[in-house]
This record gives sequence, structure tokens and C-alpha cells, in this order.
Amino acid sequence: MNPQLARLQPYPFERLRALFAGVTPNAARRPINLSLGEPKHPTPPLILEALAAGAKGLANYPTTAGPPALREAIAAWLSRRHALGTLDPATQVLPVLGSREALFAFGQTVIDASRVGATVVVPNPFYQIYEGAALLAGATPHCVNSIAENGYAPRWDEVPVSVWARTQLLYVCSPDNPTGRVMSLRDWQALFELSDRHDFIIAADECYSEVYFDEANPPLGSLAAADALGRAGYPRLLVFGSLSKRSNAPGMRSGYVAGDAALIKAFLLYRTYHGSAMSPAVAAASIAAWNDETHVRANRAKYAEKFAQLAPRVAAVYPAAQPDAAFYLWARVEEDDAEFARRLYAEEALTVLPGSYLAREANGVNPGRGYVRIALVAELDECSEAVERLVRFARPG
Repeated sequence: MNPQLARLQPYPFERLRALFAGVTPNAARRPINLSLGEPKHPTPPLILEALAAGAKGLANYPTTAGPPALREAIAAWLSRRHALGTLDPATQVLPVLGSREALFAFGQTVIDASRVGATVVVPNPFYQIYEGAALLAGATPHCVNSIAENGYAPRWDEVPVSVWARTQLLYVCSPDNPTGRVMSLRDWQALFELSDRHDFIIAADECYSEVYFDEANPPLGSLAAADALGRAGYPRLLVFGSLSKRSNAPGMRSGYVAGDAALIKAFLLYRTYHGSAMSPAVAAASIAAWNDETHVRANRAKYAEKFAQLAPRVAAVYPAAQPDAAFYLWARVEEDDAEFARRLYAEEALTVLPGSYLAREANGVNPGRGYVRIALVAELDECSEAVERLVRFARPG
């Protein structure tokens, strides 16, 4: 067995199942799950139709690089969305099987475990794939806390120079899971300067980039920030995106990586052996999705309506700032977050994710402790009922 497997932490939802073991939820309530960031809005018909029409391609082996039309559609969308100057679909874009798979595989591609003290820097709380990718590649994760007192911005300036000297890869998420914070141009500039100084790679997870609440103010992306700062060719930067949240197609497993051509070339080599070519049917559906923005705007409108109606009601009983983007509320609770989630499940048949499960102890604190993550992914009526239960739970009687 790979000895690195023993270093993996239990996944948050595995811990949640253990937490609920032996608990019988209130039978008078229908179960509602707000713990999982899985979109519940319907998949647009244009994607389903393109998927069906593309099924004839199943008679052929797909290529790892994907069809040129798909790379061109992704590059065109990225250029439109982020007003990019140049992005070569042949050398700077690669289709992947969802951002989760690619975020993990990229770590295996670029980490050199033979270098003493190989380190991967991650925000804390974080998406656990970052940690797993680091551990299985033979590196050590270094957590940088994101706390309310700093507006949930990771304090990169507090990372010791000795850690940066060992760092090979940094994972960053914007819009952030779980806080919903969006990085500013100044934030990106600080990270780029650190990357230049210490020669590490930045993996920018932007899977939530298309879930925001003001059509006039889309979140700034890493490629746009690099362009604005004159970083031609996006040195040491790859961005990871997906159709899962943008187009309500999580089961399709379709996404992209884009940026530094040298990193794309290395990642393509790894993926050629990894066996991660996209199905021709999924590629056809993905082209249709990336070429259409109407369904994405309609999707955002539904999230905007939900958050406008429900976020203030949650915040009235559990302090939770309106997120800049994404579909989570990061809510403060007055007791142990795991015990809160357990009691809520028992009394209201309502599932939320303990914040401590999304973070690690670092500098003497677990920055997720005392929080729960609430995913407002279902339709408005179900989310509204869930919020009613949350309020009732906070104010019994």
C-alpha cells in the first residue's frame, strides 16, 4: 500500500455520518440536507439535448487534450468573461473531468517530494482535496487561517519565510468555500509577488466564479488579475473551473484548467497516462454550455432571490455575513459546531456541515470551530422551509 494513504484525514461527510450514527431525526419533518454543495437547480435542456446528440461519439476513444472545438469554446468563454487579451486554446487550455479531479491530479504532477520539506500552502478552512493532493504527493500542507477579524482573508503575510522557501504549490479558492469571499486585485498582486519571490505555483480554484448576486459586478478572476498586472503568459498560474455550479451539471464532470502553457504541457503529459480523457458526449454538451450565457444568468437570478430573502433571516439568529459570491452561508453558532449539527439533525431533520470539519488546528486555533456551513442549493421553497427550522431551532417555543 502507498504509505501516504495513512496520512489522509477522514472526509467531512464521512465524519458527518459518524456524528449522526444512532441519531433518529424528527419523523414529523421531511429531511432537508444543507450540508453538501451540490447544485439542485435543473440542468438546462440545451445541455441535455447536446449530451444526447453527442452520444454517437461514444464509438470512438476520446483524446486527453479534448477536441479543438471544446478547447476553443472554453478559451472563448474565459476571454469573454474575464476580458482577457490572449489565451491560446491549443497551449493554454485543457478540458478536465471536473475541477475536483483536476485539483487533485495537478498536485501529483507538480510536487517534487524528493526536495526536503516539500510544502503545499492552503487556506484554512479549505476544500479537503487540497490537503489530500498534498499528502498523497508526499508533501506537507501548511494551513493559513482565514478568520472573521481579517474579513476571512488568509494572512499570507504571516507565513514564515522558511515555509515559503519550501513551498512548491499554493491552493487558493475565490470565491471562497466556505466563506464566499472574493479576492481583490491587491490580494492577487500579493500572491503573485510571493510566487515570483519564492518560485511556487498557484492553483486558483474558481469553481464558484459564476454564482454571484450582482450582474454588474462579477468576481475578479486570477487570469484577469494577471492580465491587469501585466503578467504575460500567466507565469506559474493555473485556474480551475467547472460546469457543475455554473450550469447545474455536477454529474457531467466537466471543467477546465487554463493559464501557464508550460504547466498545461506538463499536466497534459501526466493526464495522458492518468487516463482522464473526456467522453465525446460530455464534450459536446460542454461546448453547448460554454457557448451559452442565458441559462447562467437565469441560474444566478435564482440564487440572488434566495439569498436576498433568506440570508437576512439566518443572520438574525446566527451571525453570517452576506457572501460576495458562491452559495454558502458561513454562520456562527454559540455552541460546539458538531454538537449543534447533531442536535439540529435530531430535532429538525435538517443537515448542516460543522465548520470545524472543514479546517485544521493551526497556530493554536481551528478557524472553523463555532461555525456551520449552510448550502442554499435547493429550490427556494425547500430552502425557505429549512431556514424556518433554523430560526425555530434558535428560538424554541
